[in-house]
Amino acid sequence: MTIVNVTPREKWTLHVVFDNGRGGLFDVSPYLDCEAFFPLRKESEFQSVRNGGYYVEWACGADLSADTLEAHLSPL
Repeated sequence: MTIVNVTPREKWTLHVVFDNGRGGLFDVSPYLDCEAFFPLRKESEFQSVRNGGYYVEWACGADLSADTLEAHLSPL
Protein backbone atom coordinates (compact mmCIF):
# COMPACT_ATOMS: atom_id res chain seq x y z
CA MET A 1 0.00 0.00 0.00
CA THR A 2 1.32 3.41 -0.95
CA ILE A 3 0.20 6.95 -0.37
CA VAL A 4 -1.20 8.52 -3.53
CA ASN A 5 -1.82 11.98 -2.12
CA VAL A 6 -1.30 13.87 1.12
CA THR A 7 -2.67 17.35 1.76
CA PRO A 8 -2.10 19.33 4.95
CA ARG A 9 -5.28 20.67 6.52
CA GLU A 10 -6.04 22.96 9.45
CA LYS A 11 -5.55 21.96 13.09
CA TRP A 12 -2.60 19.66 12.29
CA THR A 13 -4.51 17.15 10.21
CA LEU A 14 -3.52 15.51 6.96
CA HIS A 15 -5.92 14.38 4.25
CA VAL A 16 -4.43 11.11 3.01
CA VAL A 17 -5.41 8.95 0.02
CA PHE A 18 -3.96 5.46 -0.52
CA ASP A 19 -3.61 3.43 -3.71
CA ASN A 20 -6.24 0.98 -2.41
CA GLY A 21 -8.84 3.76 -2.53
CA ARG A 22 -8.98 4.28 1.21
CA GLY A 23 -8.72 7.86 2.40
CA GLY A 24 -9.45 10.11 5.32
CA LEU A 25 -7.95 12.42 7.89
CA PHE A 26 -4.95 11.75 10.11
CA ASP A 27 -4.48 13.86 13.23
CA VAL A 28 -0.82 14.75 13.76
CA SER A 29 -1.47 16.80 16.93
CA PRO A 30 -0.84 13.89 19.39
CA TYR A 31 2.72 13.65 17.99
CA LEU A 32 3.53 17.33 18.55
CA ASP A 33 4.73 16.58 22.09
CA CYS A 34 7.50 14.34 20.70
CA GLU A 35 10.79 16.15 20.19
CA ALA A 36 11.13 15.15 16.52
CA PHE A 37 7.76 16.77 15.80
CA PHE A 38 8.32 20.05 17.74
CA PRO A 39 9.09 22.02 14.52
CA LEU A 40 5.67 21.07 13.14
CA ARG A 41 4.04 23.29 15.74
CA LYS A 42 4.93 26.08 13.34
CA GLU A 43 2.17 26.09 10.72
CA SER A 44 4.52 26.80 7.79
CA GLU A 45 6.66 23.77 8.68
CA PHE A 46 3.60 21.53 9.00
CA GLN A 47 2.30 22.70 5.61
CA SER A 48 5.55 21.58 3.93
CA VAL A 49 4.72 17.86 4.23
CA ARG A 50 6.11 15.69 1.43
CA ASN A 51 4.72 12.40 0.10
CA GLY A 52 7.36 9.67 0.04
CA GLY A 53 4.96 6.94 -1.13
CA TYR A 54 5.44 4.64 1.87
CA TYR A 55 5.71 7.53 4.33
CA VAL A 56 5.19 11.26 4.69
CA GLU A 57 8.02 13.48 5.84
CA TRP A 58 8.93 17.03 6.69
CA ALA A 59 12.18 18.96 6.20
CA CYS A 60 12.82 18.85 9.96
CA GLY A 61 13.25 15.06 9.74
CA ALA A 62 9.90 14.04 11.23
CA ASP A 63 8.13 11.27 9.35
CA LEU A 64 5.17 8.90 9.60
CA SER A 65 4.80 5.57 7.85
CA ALA A 66 1.88 4.70 5.58
CA ASP A 67 0.98 1.91 8.02
CA THR A 68 0.74 4.38 10.91
CA LEU A 69 -1.36 6.75 8.83
CA GLU A 70 -3.75 4.02 7.74
CA ALA A 71 -4.09 2.55 11.24
CA HIS A 72 -5.26 5.88 12.68
CA LEU A 73 -7.21 7.27 9.74
CA SER A 74 -10.58 8.92 10.40
CA PRO A 75 -13.16 8.90 7.61
CA LEU A 76 -14.17 12.26 6.16
